[in-house]
Amino acid sequence: MAVTEATPRTYGNFRKPRTSGLRGLSLGATMLLFAGLIAVVLTTLVSAYAALALGLVLVVATAPLAVRDRHGRTLMQRGAVRLAWWRSTSAGGHLYRSGPTGRTGFGSCRLPGLAAESVLTEAQDGYSRPFAMITIPSTGHHAVVISCDADGAALVDEQQVDTWVAHWGQWLSALGAEPGLVAASVSVESAPDSGVRLQQEIAANTAAGAPDLATEMLREVLAAYPAGSAQIATRITLTYSGAARPGSPRRSVEDMALHIGTRLPGLTAGLSMTGAGTAVPMTATELAEAVRVAYDPTVSTLVEEARAAGGTGLTWDQAGPMAAQESWDHYRHDGAYSVTWAMTEAPQGEVFSNVLTSLVQPNRDIARKRITLLYRPHSRAEGARVVQQDYKNALFNAQQSQIGQARDDAEVSAARRTTEEQAQGHGVIRFGMLITATVGSAADLPKAAAAVDNLAPAARIAVRPVYGSQAAAFAAALPLGLVLPLHTALPQTVRDVM
Repeated sequence: MAVTEATPRTYGNFRKPRTSGLRGLSLGATMLLFAGLIAVVLTTLVSAYAALALGLVLVVATAPLAVRDRHGRTLMQRGAVRLAWWRSTSAGGHLYRSGPTGRTGFGSCRLPGLAAESVLTEAQDGYSRPFAMITIPSTGHHAVVISCDADGAALVDEQQVDTWVAHWGQWLSALGAEPGLVAASVSVESAPDSGVRLQQEIAANTAAGAPDLATEMLREVLAAYPAGSAQIATRITLTYSGAARPGSPRRSVEDMALHIGTRLPGLTAGLSMTGAGTAVPMTATELAEAVRVAYDPTVSTLVEEARAAGGTGLTWDQAGPMAAQESWDHYRHDGAYSVTWAMTEAPQGEVFSNVLTSLVQPNRDIARKRITLLYRPHSRAEGARVVQQDYKNALFNAQQSQIGQARDDAEVSAARRTTEEQAQGHGVIRFGMLITATVGSAADLPKAAAAVDNLAPAARIAVRPVYGSQAAAFAAALPLGLVLPLHTALPQTVRDVM
């Protein structure tokens, strides 16, 4: 009988849509260049010196839109960030104070920044399970958080892992047809285990007349096990839009709670085949506790002890930090310091299913680490338009050079393969990644940065610190349902052509 060896399955073809401009320029830079060249030609009919001066002005105006760094950011984008940071610090927007002596009112500790106006309510889904719903009034979004107990890939057959990945891809693809859904995120947070849960478990299951040997062994386990161990939490956030539908007004909080509640049973059931383990919606208290610990990790042990004793009773007005201060390259919140990196380049070529394993696993140089994958699914119609436009742009860029280049040919082949997969029914989704490292003192920030710099290349991704927006990036990495592109001053369509 012939024995066939199964080859490891690989994944790839992560594409960032190509620009439709000339020689890699954006559409806005290309239009500015053509308009400037026409003006220069017309000016030569009047004066050659005036045309030369206009040409120099055109070069100066086009250079900030054409010169890019290794992360693909233009000089104009970097200058805009610097200007926004200067305006924010001049107005004191980088400082936050709450509590009895703060400015939030009524002595509360509300969340800072983009989530300051958020409101937390609780409802029940179709299975009568309570779930928390976060409302962001500025964008009209409503988010629900699902807590997962991931199985992990240790001692699991490769075939089972491939099955999990396939079902996860189907689950993400189905989000494009989810009514009203605008974004989703997956947050994997690793933190030191305090040992409180183990202590409560041992205390609850220890018999009164247990042998001395067994009691001594459990005592040694309780003393030695928490040292060096980690606690990993996985949360999936789904963000829905409450925008008005044709013929009806904007949906209220109650309407969105009913809509999300009817969708949750099917969504959580679909996660059972993805390796996510038991998936249940988080309650209002659980979500407030998770956010409170993220802003002040020093209270994690107190929160676990209070939870074991009957509950913390934390509300949304108590989930924020007492004080926070944003710097250019890091964020200080209560007694901790955090740095957030953003992914600028997805894995190139083909990768295996464990490409992010080293990045997600706990690291001894980082006290708390949060890896957040951000998803924004396209609908079927939008996905078809995006892949077709990307294919046309790839063909246009390849035809600009008289001598064909291997890179351009590979781009055309990849774009064509994407259009074929989309035509076969596969979903199209935009994705990004945020990496947040939290340490206890400013002296530990260089070690955390060095650890991320070593982990990112192993995961085949390129990252950069979110300079000037550390507070917003920290909040976006939390399970709050924030969609950063919708909170910027310029609309997404304007920024795409610049």
